[in-house]
Amino acid sequence: MVHSLEDENTPISEEAIEDLLRRSLCSGDLRDKRVLVIIPDTTRTAPVPVFFRLLTRILAGHARRIDFIVALGTHPKLSGEALLRLVGVSAAERAARYRHVGLFNHHWDDPDALVTLDTLDADELQELSGGLVQLSLPITINRAILQYDVLLVCGPVYPHEVAGFSGGNKYFFPGISGAQIINITHWLGALLTSYAIIGTFNTPVRAIIDRAVRAIPRRRLCVAMVVHEGGLAGLHVGPPEDAWARAARQSAGLHITWVDRPYTRALAIIPSMYDDLWTGAKGMYKLEPVMADGSELILYAPHITELSYVHGKTLDQIGYHGAAYFRQQWEKYRNYPWAVLAHASHVRGASTVTGGIETPRITLTLASQVSRDTCERMGLNWRDYAAIKIDAWQGREHEGILLVPKAGEQLFKLRRDAPDDLFR
Repeated sequence: MVHSLEDENTPISEEAIEDLLRRSLCSGDLRDKRVLVIIPDTTRTAPVPVFFRLLTRILAGHARRIDFIVALGTHPKLSGEALLRLVGVSAAERAARYRHVGLFNHHWDDPDALVTLDTLDADELQELSGGLVQLSLPITINRAILQYDVLLVCGPVYPHEVAGFSGGNKYFFPGISGAQIINITHWLGALLTSYAIIGTFNTPVRAIIDRAVRAIPRRRLCVAMVVHEGGLAGLHVGPPEDAWARAARQSAGLHITWVDRPYTRALAIIPSMYDDLWTGAKGMYKLEPVMADGSELILYAPHITELSYVHGKTLDQIGYHGAAYFRQQWEKYRNYPWAVLAHASHVRGASTVTGGIETPRITLTLASQVSRDTCERMGLNWRDYAAIKIDAWQGREHEGILLVPKAGEQLFKLRRDAPDDLFR
């Protein structure tokens, strides 16, 4: 059963959130249970402090223990101060009111922090992936889950370039999983292409994720948020598959902007919550579907100084290329982390390769503190951010020119590409 609240006109109040959480979570099923709450990092817009405060208060009289872990995937680990900012708690409050509440990073690259629950055989993975991947896949996850009775996902749902929509079981895989499943699901997404997957409900990647969670030997619940224009527009609580499905349907109605014709130029303003291109490239993913062949998309990010804090060395070796380029030279690239190959492919977007020469469908330009030499060596176009006059881009949609003031979470798609069932 899923308990839901939806209000797309007025942000849902904290009182209403608390009432729904109490009704849906304060049952005998959680009494005296150890609960691990899985939350997003700072690259997702979500009222995490509100839910941290409410869940600790509500479950204090029911659960034996409540802790929180950040679903980092392969994103950089948060410092102690950053963890406190994420949940909206001061050091003094942490030492007093929340001293018994655990607050952890996920460590995807530490074998000692992981446990293998099961293995998908090659035939099953081939079937789930639509025939694109055939190899055995260990289902590895943070071993801390085994210390708890209930695993509670608590995070937002948005259109996503790899899974179709984020949230739900994705907080387990890749949120707190090991590298193997992160690599394979992301590379599968690259093979399918972000253009085809993003904003789609049922995808092979989501099928693999949902299959993997069946190996988790603990009860799973989900608090799926739909955040719109800074406020909470929807809250869906229940089993992860069901709560996510309702949130994804609502997200599709709020987070997808449908347009009738493609654009020849676009300027995407990348917000500061994306502190490198690894995360800031969401501006590309969310706009690629509405860019015309031969168009230019500029990612305006004066605050970005690095391509990737975690994966920069690997990216420096492989550059940004489309999936077709990597596949044509697979023996050369197959031993690099597939998730990094996938990221490079998504950033590059669709491209063709003829005689070893790659031609991208659109030109991606980075206007940041990353140097011109670095951009051009990596396969990106470069522009001086100081020379860009944002006001000059406003109100020119009729010319085929688009300005996106806060890029990364709102998806733009052509109406002609909408699936038949999306508006039902």
